[in-house]
Amino acid sequence: MKNLKAKKFTPKKVATMAGAYFLAWFFVYPYINMFLTSVRSHDELYATPSTHLPQVWQWRNYIDVWSHAPIASFLKSSLIVAICATILVLLVSLPAAYFLARYKFKLRGAFLLLVLATQMFSPTALIIGIFREVDFFKLLDSYIALIVLNAGFNLAFSIWLLAGFFSSIPTEIEEAALIDGCTRIQALRKITIPIALPGVVTAIIFTFVAAWNEFTIALTIISSVDKKPLPVGLTQFIGQYDIAWEYLFTSTIIAIIPVVILFISIEKYLVGGLTAGSVK
Repeated sequence: MKNLKAKKFTPKKVATMAGAYFLAWFFVYPYINMFLTSVRSHDELYATPSTHLPQVWQWRNYIDVWSHAPIASFLKSSLIVAICATILVLLVSLPAAYFLARYKFKLRGAFLLLVLATQMFSPTALIIGIFREVDFFKLLDSYIALIVLNAGFNLAFSIWLLAGFFSSIPTEIEEAALIDGCTRIQALRKITIPIALPGVVTAIIFTFVAAWNEFTIALTIISSVDKKPLPVGLTQFIGQYDIAWEYLFTSTIIAIIPVVILFISIEKYLVGGLTAGSVK
């Protein structure tokens, strides 16, 4: 028993635990600070000396923020763009990834390299060309432009992820389904995709979050207030001479709630998809 107790807390374990708690606090502290700022009054934010905790907890900020800016409209726009972009990516990446995983063809390596190369380009670096192209097709200030662009920038990751996942599924399963009378599409829909569901869910969550947080393109091509997604709409709380930090952080917390709920609800699929999709 003494030996077990002596080995329970070794210097290595203590250092590991201390490092883990420090990293956890390092990542959690900004969110704690954001929450504490969201429940302060505007005068208290600029009062000196400042305190760590609010002197008066202004929970009403979470109600008042809806009247200071069209938060509901921003949320609606973000949901429309994120959901539609995710669906579009899924419709394109599923057949593309399946074809790459199941068929060997000439220039397959070059195609995969081309898909990978698209991830090297940032929307910020291409924003002038993006604006001119959107303007050419008369799609400025439209949801369609945001949906197509967000889908385009997230398509490569989904194809790579799903191709690796489909490659890990034995072809014998599909061959057995074909022998039983299924067509190739039926085998894909009834057999392969259900088995690959963790990978599909992983692609969905990454695409949704990327589209939900996109800022540069939306700021450039959207001018109507009622069509602005939430990341762009939050800039309304930043004025020339003053910043409404309490409403800015309140809106930010409201913005991350849907993503947090989505992550919690599909966490088991997300972890399974990232690990299983890397095994061949």
